[in-house]
Amino acid sequence: MEEPVQVGPWAAEAFVDYERLLKIFGAKPLTDAEVSHLERLAGGSHLMLRRRVFYSHRDLDVFLSMYEAGYRCALYTGRGPSGSTHLGHILPWIFTRWLQERLGLDLFFQMTDDEKFLHEERLELSESNSYAYENALDLIALGFNREKTHIIIDTEDIGYLYSIAVRIAKKITYSVQKATFGFDDSTNVGLIFYPVLQMAVSFLPTELYGEETYVLIPAGIDQDPYWRIARDLARSLGYPKPSQIHNKLLPGLGPEGKMSSSKPETAVYTTDPPEVGARKIMRAFTGGQPTVEMQKRLGGNPDRCSVYKMYEMIFEDDDGRLRERYLSCRSGALLCGDCKAELASRVQRFLREFQEKRERARDYVEMYLLRTKFEAPKRR
Repeated sequence: MEEPVQVGPWAAEAFVDYERLLKIFGAKPLTDAEVSHLERLAGGSHLMLRRRVFYSHRDLDVFLSMYEAGYRCALYTGRGPSGSTHLGHILPWIFTRWLQERLGLDLFFQMTDDEKFLHEERLELSESNSYAYENALDLIALGFNREKTHIIIDTEDIGYLYSIAVRIAKKITYSVQKATFGFDDSTNVGLIFYPVLQMAVSFLPTELYGEETYVLIPAGIDQDPYWRIARDLARSLGYPKPSQIHNKLLPGLGPEGKMSSSKPETAVYTTDPPEVGARKIMRAFTGGQPTVEMQKRLGGNPDRCSVYKMYEMIFEDDDGRLRERYLSCRSGALLCGDCKAELASRVQRFLREFQEKRERARDYVEMYLLRTKFEAPKRR
């Protein structure tokens, strides 16, 4: 009997059979033709496309065709602010910024401070709201376009979402929510209602622009359940179906699982002092052998190595060098200590530069807020 796949909005593992996940979720694998189409429109390539870090989709081909035909298009992704941001969180943001820059698209970025308050027993609403503003600094530090990036903070911007959300909610039964998200009789009613707010943002651009807007959502595969329902309901509500492109999850630095705030010792946070981030890398789990002698004789397994995955998914743009690292690990020519030391140096440098940008972002975070640019849509 196969083990259940632990991937969903509130539970996810990084080292899973992603091909099996496609069958379970009913998504499509990203094909060479779709990658080539996106690269042609973008005028270049991105390592997360070439290496299939983003590996599956729903109607990406439709979105690209509508974009090419001149229809209004937009991007949408977000963050559940329950603490500091780590590298696993910003992985899809890095790709989203590339899409924004290359395709010239507006981004609607949702900070779900309500969801995290409802889900995390010990988290106060004031805390999740404060984290929303702190996490916004990380988004801005990545270089998103100020005029084209619109941050939605759910508890403060509910007027933009509620009329859309209640129309969605009227079409969804509790049995659908229960089957999709695993709710049971002990789930609080706020969390049962919450998913419609995440679905609502995929329709918000159409309301704000007053014309059909085709939305692409770059996000982790664990967030897919929200938009499966949104897609089913879209046309009955008068909206285009949102498209999705899914990324694999960045492994944590421990033996298993995605990089997670629930295991802070296995995550590199954007707020970690650079030397702390480097130390975490040096203590990371690898796919190597227990001893140097065994590593040289038997080689390592980069496919199960959190350190190699960080190179592959974020920190090595050169495909040739990445391939050389992979083969050297397999052959035993590359020792884990040397591989970790180089990554630690790169992470330390990244954190130092990123944190300087993050501090500068405090001066203009308000300029990124949706409410400073758009009036709330009128009720239908």
